[in-house]
Amino acid sequence: MTTLVFGHKSPDTDSTGSPILWSWYLNEVKGEQAEPVLLGEPNTEAAFMLQRWDLPKPRIIHDVEADAPVVIVDTNNPAELPASINSADIQAIIDHHKLVGGLETKGPIDITVRPLACTATIMVDLMGDDAAKMPDAIKGAALTCILSDTLEFRSPTTTAHDREVAEKLAAELGLDVSAYAADMFAAKSDVSSFSDAELIRMDSKEYEVDGTKFRVSVLETTAPGVVLDRKASLANSMASVASEDGVDQVLLFVVDILNEEATLLVPNDLVKGVAEKSFGASVNGDAVVLPGIMSRKKQIIPNLKV
Repeated sequence: MTTLVFGHKSPDTDSTGSPILWSWYLNEVKGEQAEPVLLGEPNTEAAFMLQRWDLPKPRIIHDVEADAPVVIVDTNNPAELPASINSADIQAIIDHHKLVGGLETKGPIDITVRPLACTATIMVDLMGDDAAKMPDAIKGAALTCILSDTLEFRSPTTTAHDREVAEKLAAELGLDVSAYAADMFAAKSDVSSFSDAELIRMDSKEYEVDGTKFRVSVLETTAPGVVLDRKASLANSMASVASEDGVDQVLLFVVDILNEEATLLVPNDLVKGVAEKSFGASVNGDAVVLPGIMSRKKQIIPNLKV
């Protein structure tokens, strides 16, 4: 049977590129049948990656069949995976997030979880000498994933090893890192065609804090004004998205990549309290700037308080 390789729902660049990387490795190096798939439409930066490197967009699936062999990448959270994930035959997990719990396997599996900024970095390491066999398109996908997850090394999740791997890939591809990253971020910042609800769900994850369920949404951009000009309509849509998705509140952080800060939209007293308790912010109005906040994984989620 063909092993399906996928990341989390609302696929960002890493959850789009890493399944492609690992499927290439399983198919071409290990001699196993594998297919990269997505759990939703890729975001604009991930779509840029596919087009730039002439990679076919993986097909989108909405659930998995019982006993289907799967490899999970860039997450270990059942809330971010197909509803039937625990009936599938999970073969491996490759991730860089904290362990959440809740996944069940049919036997012992390979699990690799490392404190690096990007799943693609881990995959290059796991490939060892075989990483040299990657064609340019696969190297390009790996580089894009790393530059995306590290925000071109600005994110506090960045390690020296992530930078080393990215710079090696860029050199092999003959690319200038800053110029290529600028093209990536320009693609990510073009959100004009998306509805408010699509923006809110584009890069979002569900977390529960002391009994309160949040959808924590992050929009990384080099043009924050384009998003913040839509504050009023976004605030209205946050309530409807929360209701539709079965959470208590949406938290929307607009991350300004170049100025290295986030703006949190504050539509009500609950979010005002979250901003004050979690980040020591002083809130006046419908938004608050949080200097230095860049990473949902390292700076937002661990600090959330209600």
